[in-house]
Amino acid sequence: MNRKIQALFVLGIFLLACGGSLASLPQATASFPTATETSSPSATPSFTAAPPTETPLPTATATPVPLASRVLIVVFDGLRPDAILPANMVNVLSLMHSGASTLSARTIMPSSTLPSISSMLVGTCPAKHIVRWNEYVPQNGYALGKDIFDLAHGAGQRTVMVVGKEKLRQVTEPTSTDFFQFVDDTDKIVDPYRIEQLAIQQMGQGFGLMLVHFPNGDLAGHEYGWMSRNQLETYANDDESLGFILQSLRARGLYESTMIIVTADHGGHDTTHGYDVPEDMTIPWIVSGPGVLPLQLTTQVHTMDTAATAAFVLGLPVPPEWDGVPVYEAFGLPAVPSAGC
Repeated sequence: MNRKIQALFVLGIFLLACGGSLASLPQATASFPTATETSSPSATPSFTAAPPTETPLPTATATPVPLASRVLIVVFDGLRPDAILPANMVNVLSLMHSGASTLSARTIMPSSTLPSISSMLVGTCPAKHIVRWNEYVPQNGYALGKDIFDLAHGAGQRTVMVVGKEKLRQVTEPTSTDFFQFVDDTDKIVDPYRIEQLAIQQMGQGFGLMLVHFPNGDLAGHEYGWMSRNQLETYANDDESLGFILQSLRARGLYESTMIIVTADHGGHDTTHGYDVPEDMTIPWIVSGPGVLPLQLTTQVHTMDTAATAAFVLGLPVPPEWDGVPVYEAFGLPAVPSAGC
């Protein structure tokens, strides 16, 4: 045996004699790699090593962050945009000044109350929600599709509808509203302040989504004509009721965290509406509240965008089948045009 092996043999005998272990001996180098050895850099590996992993960047969530604690939608039945100033609707004008607005929003055909408010709250055109009748017809059921009240109620929000016409019950199922009250089933309002009073009472119980519908302007238009002095006086009275509702929000400390959308279901001409003419199809659309920029909207707003904007504000996902889109321009975001109907 050569000198190196002889030396190792002697060292081993010495360690054993001293109580050592053979495991501590250096091993002879083999002519091929063992299972614990690594190949030389020039050798071709039998597998491809995975690259070092990095912590993935956070991805955007599909559900937006809520901008407000609650949404109040106020509908003045039959309100043409050009009636706001001559009717001296000071509270509506104040919301226009503090928020984003357009006086050239569009409703749907037929430009009548029940189909229009169905599109407003279901977020779709009549071809999808199928409501083309304009009377209370219980056997027809409810508007088809998931509406903004379905979404809000399903997310645990308290939902309220205070309206002036019984037929609006057919916009959404009773299971989606925690409180629903219409004022008079004959469409003849005896107490013009009853809607205001009911709305204020419900605010005391809290809400996530509330619709307040003032019918009197439409009733006056059918009786006296659109833009008549009687109709303008009626809108002034309804605007005063809106003022008391806003005052109640402030008194309860809710105003700053509430998104307010003011709009109409349709306009009108002579003593009628429901036609595809500008006087009937053009409506105001105003949004005021947290995160809203004070500006005149350049986006073409459609009534279906009301539901989508309310969902966006409440942090609820907008259903893909909706025809409406949030009015992003009001919040300083890039506009996404809706196609309308």
